[in-house]
Amino acid sequence: MAITRASQGWTSGTAYAVQKATVTGTTGSPTIDSSTRSPKTIYTFTGSGTITIGNAGYAEVLIVGGGGAGGSAGGYGCGGGGAGGLLYTASQFLPAGTLTVTVGGGGSNNTAVGNFWSTDGTASQVGNVVAPGGGAGGGAGSYGPGQPGGSGGGAYGNSTIAGGSGIAGFGNSGSAGGSGPGGAGGGAGGAGNGAPGAGGVGLSYSITGTATYYAGGGGGGGYGAGGGAGGLGGGGAAGATAGSNGTAGTANTGGGGGGSSASGTRSGGTGGSGIVIVVIG
Repeated sequence: MAITRASQGWTSGTAYAVQKATVTGTTGSPTIDSSTRSPKTIYTFTGSGTITIGNAGYAEVLIVGGGGAGGSAGGYGCGGGGAGGLLYTASQFLPAGTLTVTVGGGGSNNTAVGNFWSTDGTASQVGNVVAPGGGAGGGAGSYGPGQPGGSGGGAYGNSTIAGGSGIAGFGNSGSAGGSGPGGAGGGAGGAGNGAPGAGGVGLSYSITGTATYYAGGGGGGGYGAGGGAGGLGGGGAAGATAGSNGTAGTANTGGGGGGSSASGTRSGGTGGSGIVIVVIG
């Protein structure tokens, strides 16, 4: 058989040829789909593992870090967790060899009296290509203003774009969390009777063949005004009524957890885990 550029995985471009990466094996039990976008093959990692690249080359890649947990505390509403950072590129170079795939975990929380805390999400990566985790939502004291939502991890592609940061609510108003273009910021907690902020909206991609939102921020908790909605992309809603816990971010979206709503000792929702998708072909 004649050896051609096509048989070696090369695709002609306008001014040059681009070599496609090939895969010879995986660990970690990713979902492997060779039909939805045939002749391309989609490798979806919802847990950590490895991917072995036979021929170095280019692949379509989406990486989302774990979302931050929503704020946990007593008193007024707490900030929503920021979504995990999002990285998407249609042409990511992958070197030959076995590459580590890490799917970042969502942030967690603790509600022990006098020791409130929530944690950031952790990074996802394939090889040396990394998407950071999202920031945790702020807590709120019994008489203080709503705290800022966690910063989103940001969107990355041809350029680095910062994720939106939550904004604190003061007096009797709670401002909405910032909405980044990806890795959206969490909503701010409401103070007094102020309205809490909704989580920032993430980004939609059709890398799996179906348009799906990723990296939505968590909603901010309220005080007498309900809880903020989670952002599109797996952001968890805040506690819907006074004295209720926040909702967890959706697994494998990088969504931030919703903040807790006053009053009493309540916990914010945990952050949603991240995801790594690699498309070969």
